[in-house]
Amino acid sequence: MSAPTASPPAEVSPPAKGKLFDWKLLLGILGVCALLTMSLFTGVYDIFGGDNGWEMFEITRIPRTIALVLAGAAMAMSGLVMQLLTQNRFVEPTTAGTTEWAGLGLIVMMIVAPASGLVPRMIGAVVAAFIGTMIFFLFLRRVSLSSSLIVPIVGIMLGAVVGSITTYLALATDMLQSLGVWFAGSFTSVLRGQYEVLWIVAAVAVAVFLVADRFTVAGLGEDVATNVGLNYTRLIFLGTGLIAIATGVVTVVVGNLPFIGLIVPNIVSMFRGDDLRSNLPWVCLLGIAIVTVCDLIGRTIIAPFEVPVSLILGVVGAVVFIALLLRSRRHA
Repeated sequence: MSAPTASPPAEVSPPAKGKLFDWKLLLGILGVCALLTMSLFTGVYDIFGGDNGWEMFEITRIPRTIALVLAGAAMAMSGLVMQLLTQNRFVEPTTAGTTEWAGLGLIVMMIVAPASGLVPRMIGAVVAAFIGTMIFFLFLRRVSLSSSLIVPIVGIMLGAVVGSITTYLALATDMLQSLGVWFAGSFTSVLRGQYEVLWIVAAVAVAVFLVADRFTVAGLGEDVATNVGLNYTRLIFLGTGLIAIATGVVTVVVGNLPFIGLIVPNIVSMFRGDDLRSNLPWVCLLGIAIVTVCDLIGRTIIAPFEVPVSLILGVVGAVVFIALLLRSRRHA
């Protein structure tokens, strides 16, 4: 009897790729444009009949709307990349402590260099966010957790510790009020000349799109990524750096935008799978749409006053987070 023939190793197929552009995406773009148009013409100040109305339009409304686009897309995209790299659908900058680390870097810069401008504070937030996110990733690689549901709980706990340190530093240096203003998560203070650094996240989005296929393969695990010739550790560093830049910039300019990175990628993946490149336009569009809708609600619900967009996002995100947890338990 002849010896058994060794079978070739099984190949791991990458996730199926969806079309990058189609008529559905065009409808989504048109819908988001309609929301942004509403944002441009929503507000207390009468830009048509008021004195210097169009000047106010250029100073406040246009920058605010651009900030909605960049911040919403950045946080949704950060959540998508983070979920791929951690292989966990409940991870995003809010549940991984990245936002809290960015806040720690911000308050440290405010203490060390109180006269520093927006860019030095942004650099401090980005560096701290990178360090904190790497700590979270290293923790996941070294500790075996019995359930994926524990991962965001660990991240929230780490974030709470870092947030407590930040609050203590703010109290000790009489900067608690300034910290509260920075972390309000509101677009009220976005004006011409104070939001332009947000354009950095557009470059981050381009970088994510260029390496999207590598991130998608990395999302299949270290063994698979290594077998196809990718440097997994380098991809983790690159992804962490891009997440840190996006989160740090948004935190400094706008503040905390909770749960956007959690809600959006999960909704998109339910309908389109896990290919990052084809999902990225949808993730950015849905992130922009959710942030814009929440901002419009915040501007009109108790007009002429405003509710911070982070408050509305927190309520909506918490409900969706619980729904995702229950859905995961049912499918377990």
